[in-house]
Amino acid sequence: MANYDLTPRIVPNLDRHLVFPLLEFLQERQIYEDEHILKAKIELLNKTNMVDYAMDIHKSLYHTEDVPQEMVDMRAEVVARLKAQEEAAAPLVSFLQNANAVQDLKADKQYNLQMLSERYQIGPEQIEALYQYAKFQFECGNYSGAADYLYQYRALCTNSERSLSALWGKLAAEILMQNWDIALEELNRLKEIIDSKSFASPANQVQSRIWLMHWSLFIFFNNENGRTQIIDLFNQDKYLNAIQTSAPHLLRYLATAFIVNKRRRPQFKDFIKVIQQEQHSYKDPITEFLACVYVNYDFDGAQKKMRECEELILNDPFLGKQVEDANFSTVPLRDEFLENARLFIFETYCRIHIRIHMGVLAEKLNLNYEEAERWIVNLIRSSKLDAKIDTETGTVIMEPNHPNIHEQLIDHAKAMSGRTYKLFTQLLEHAQGQVAR
Repeated sequence: MANYDLTPRIVPNLDRHLVFPLLEFLQERQIYEDEHILKAKIELLNKTNMVDYAMDIHKSLYHTEDVPQEMVDMRAEVVARLKAQEEAAAPLVSFLQNANAVQDLKADKQYNLQMLSERYQIGPEQIEALYQYAKFQFECGNYSGAADYLYQYRALCTNSERSLSALWGKLAAEILMQNWDIALEELNRLKEIIDSKSFASPANQVQSRIWLMHWSLFIFFNNENGRTQIIDLFNQDKYLNAIQTSAPHLLRYLATAFIVNKRRRPQFKDFIKVIQQEQHSYKDPITEFLACVYVNYDFDGAQKKMRECEELILNDPFLGKQVEDANFSTVPLRDEFLENARLFIFETYCRIHIRIHMGVLAEKLNLNYEEAERWIVNLIRSSKLDAKIDTETGTVIMEPNHPNIHEQLIDHAKAMSGRTYKLFTQLLEHAQGQVAR
């Protein structure tokens, strides 16, 4: 499954600290040799202040209790720098730890700056020191402390660029602490700034959207309503255009969300057209499954892709989340995906056939005959499909549902207009980005 691993494409769009959960997952699934994962971890850690963690990884990798002298020296340097940063930020940190004093802070940042200067002799240098101290804490792996200080810093900062940087740091810290509800709030706050901010070039704004979508994967696949929220974000024209031009691999996650989210079927038809358009730039078993069912009507191909999709989901860091229940372990999204994938095959197959033998359906659905019969009976009872089962002949009989040709022509005209507009927008943004460079 290493062929379908998106980690190499995702990593360049993440903060290096966010890469560690992905490496932990890959190591657990044994997709790569353990030695390669440990070396990748050390390479990442060398660019952080998490020296103790790097020492532990080094001992595991080389099966020794000794560590290189450069690591020992690095640790001493980090401790010294941490002490210096702590001393520089001490006046403001001390103020923030005083609950009565903090009550004096107001929404008016200019008032806060003047009040801190007059009453507590705290000025711009101490506020900047707080940012550096928070950043250093983050690099040391103290995400809780970093999140608190970055939050306080943003309440005082008047530099919009530095405030935006602090918000990215706060989002990363909340993700790493798995505070999914708070992380979602920060994500929405960041999206609002990105969409409203005036960027030096359209390319920079597109890149910010690409980063935001990659970071959001941690949140959406760990949040109760995440499968809906990822569609709300990724399927917006500006964000979908960014995916198509710069990060087509994100189609995997949008496709998965559409498959497991029955409430978003009205938007699904347009998304299938995107899958069809982007087959030349990106495809994997999940996008190919949709193409088999809805573009090529290749049900044998869809059946094969379902098996590959199951393996892909189990080995994807965002899709393959396990839930432990006593001695039982399951991957909920895998189960939801397979159930809905069978439904897609059944619905599409039945719409182009009037009479289908149960054995054929069982084969298409990757089920045995009895399982397929129970599954179809339950589906007909709970769905709006106008179908019945002839038990004597073992067939499913569909009532003919003649399409409205006039409505189909209108739908096709709207689709062509929409695709033309999106293509024009993409070309315009690309041209503006080239000029800006």
